[in-house]
Amino acid sequence: MTDPFDDPVFDARELRVVKAVFDTGSITAAARELGYSQPAISQQLKRLEQRLGVAVVERVGRRVRLTEAGRILARHASAVTTALDAAAGELAELWGLQSARVRLMAFPSASPTIVPRLLADLGDRHPGIALTYVEAEPPEAVAAVREDRTDIALTFSYPGDRNDPHGTSARGLSVRIVGTDEMLAVLPAAHPAARAATLEVADLAGEKWIAGCPRCRGHLLELCDRAGFAPAITFETDNFVAVEGLVAQGIGVAILPRMAVESFPQLPGVAVVPLPPGEQRTLHAVTARGADRVPAVRATLDALLRVVAQRTGRAASAAGGPGLAASRN
Repeated sequence: MTDPFDDPVFDARELRVVKAVFDTGSITAAARELGYSQPAISQQLKRLEQRLGVAVVERVGRRVRLTEAGRILARHASAVTTALDAAAGELAELWGLQSARVRLMAFPSASPTIVPRLLADLGDRHPGIALTYVEAEPPEAVAAVREDRTDIALTFSYPGDRNDPHGTSARGLSVRIVGTDEMLAVLPAAHPAARAATLEVADLAGEKWIAGCPRCRGHLLELCDRAGFAPAITFETDNFVAVEGLVAQGIGVAILPRMAVESFPQLPGVAVVPLPPGEQRTLHAVTARGADRVPAVRATLDALLRVVAQRTGRAASAAGGPGLAASRN
């Protein structure tokens, strides 16, 4: 008796179909996402099941869901399709084709500071690349890379971050350091330290504090803990403008990344003072392993390096070269 799994033959389209059913939760939605008709999706699944000799989908009431075999295929489909896209991209580059789509996710303060410059850079150098963008915090963006809902996630981490999204959650993905973002103390303009060149967090031990988003609040607590005190947090908001507005009225002090401060015109009555360089946050580009072999993804990573380098005044180079630290988790 022949075991169908001794030498299984998979069709790339069928793997994409299985993954689309897993991602969307229905054959109808999978057909819409892939641009097929519903009967065509059903036929591809049926042929796959006949060849494997096991069910890939099962009906639960009026809905369908993947069987255990289907979930196994969906789990491996992302790596397979990424590799196929890389091969297709290299062939497209060889043939001189210049049409591709790259999906990007990035955190909110990157939206007004990094993303517009990235779009302009790609428009100048690679007008055939269509970049789509969705705003997401680092943990959600890393998950989206793993689930093949985005090609590149621009994320950040803080020194000593206990909830670093580039640890266990990014295992098996490629995590590249693309730059840094300076941390600033945000003070009322009349504050005694407002004109200082730099400021230690310990110098603000007796102040009332305004905390930001949950991850930023966690970083503030760790930062103050290392400085030997617990901050007296009086307000919490993830709205950068609101933080500055509260500071301007003397309600408290805050710590914000420079990208957040640059996201909007600085309000009257507010002063910003840099923290020591060791307190800067690190910017990362997270992709599936091997995704940088896709020419459009590699070109977007290169553009991302250039844009971040322009902000920090630091030279950067193409993916894998000087100015880019890479880690493979």
